[in-house]
Amino acid sequence: MRNLFNANDVKETIDRIQMLSPETKALWGKMSVDQMLAHCCVAYDMTFTNQYKKPSGLKKILIKWFAKNAVVGPKPYPKNGRTAPEFVISNARNFEAEKKKLIDYIQQVQALGSEHFEQKESHSFGPLSSKEWNVLFSKHLDHHLTQFGV
Repeated sequence: MRNLFNANDVKETIDRIQMLSPETKALWGKMSVDQMLAHCCVAYDMTFTNQYKKPSGLKKILIKWFAKNAVVGPKPYPKNGRTAPEFVISNARNFEAEKKKLIDYIQQVQALGSEHFEQKESHSFGPLSSKEWNVLFSKHLDHHLTQFGV
């Protein structure tokens, strides 16, 4: 798994994103490439903006118990797995704008560094270690870039 706090790994990830075009087709799943880029941005939107309402109470506990290990654990995501409603992108998006936004977010994570993320509160899972934050970001990106053959 790539370390998105490392400049070389960030470059490799961005190089993969740059290989995408508006015509790139998925090897599995229903999303178009523009939707996938927007979908990948949601994790960063949740981290850096107040765009999404944080779960609370029982919902937050259930998410922590049932989803946290799948998201920040080492096991790869399955093909055609379910996603949280906030991550569903059902409309067409501007490919270039979504690509730029995603690359900017990846560069922001690397610039802030692992220390910034150590025990930073996540939107749904509570405080995470910088290693867990890296897995959250890197595993998700790798899954979807692989989905689109890059």
